[in-house]
Amino acid sequence: MAAKHRIFTTSVANVYPYYVVKAKRKGRTQAELDAIICWLTGYSQGQLESQLKMQTDFETFFRNAPRPNPARALIKGVICGVRIEEIEEPTMREIRYLDKLVDELAKGRPMEKILRA
Repeated sequence: MAAKHRIFTTSVANVYPYYVVKAKRKGRTQAELDAIICWLTGYSQGQLESQLKMQTDFETFFRNAPRPNPARALIKGVICGVRIEEIEEPTMREIRYLDKLVDELAKGRPMEKILRA
């Protein structure tokens, strides 16, 4: 059996500050970042803050997401050299969805397009 990728056991709270810095460096806000995470997972703002405070790992964070957005399947493209739609492992695909949305935010894409509205 293959070992889990270490990102699965990494706390979302440990990576979150890097997402914030990436967004802010490009003139975007933490509120926009949080909106993206909540859109993707179905967590409310309070639930997201609670998950961060509890140091929830990525695997648990996505497994316990209250309402994963069905429109997340519309997220396409390449992240870390891998085409998202070809990722078979469900948790890794969710993590890469988030990475792609953060990249789109940092690149200045309008929120309505990021949120596939």
